[in-house]
Amino acid sequence: MTIASVDDCRVVLTLRGELHADTLRMLETRFADPRLREARAWVLELHELTHIDLACAYALLRALSRRPDGTALTLRGARRHVARTLRHAGIDAVGAIEA
Repeated sequence: MTIASVDDCRVVLTLRGELHADTLRMLETRFADPRLREARAWVLELHELTHIDLACAYALLRALSRRPDGTALTLRGARRHVARTLRHAGIDAVGAIEA
């Protein structure tokens, strides 16, 4: 996962490759980045995410649920099977999943 500060108010997080249970610690560490606490909007780019298992989807949900109040969340470009896993974890309840 890479984090890019677009401006003072928005960050773009890009997830790539496959996320399995062995990547949970890395995922949780990345979501502790201070730039995320300062942003008012998060955009998750998922175009290059080829697979996410349910354990990582739940970890992602936990991280997204802990974002500062009022922070907008958009998930973009998820492949059909990735979006399905994210919806099974309940991520669509905390942010919009766009095609």
